[in-house]
Amino acid sequence: MRIHDRIEINPDIMFGKPVIRNTRITVEHILRKLAGGMKPEEIIIDHPHLKTNDIYAAQEFAADYLADEVTAYA
Repeated sequence: MRIHDRIEINPDIMFGKPVIRNTRITVEHILRKLAGGMKPEEIIIDHPHLKTNDIYAAQEFAADYLADEVTAYA
């Protein structure tokens, strides 16, 4: 997997889940908000210290994670 400057994985922060660097906001949390229909601007209202590029970084991280996933066919 490639390196994402805005994403941090540290076992001491949120049990090692990927988070936006220097926050405790997980990539999963952002993706769930987007999946629920929130727009990036609305997420930033909820979390004012985030930037639009943080939202995009979470999406890019998830896409790269899935691209590296090994699939098994039955």
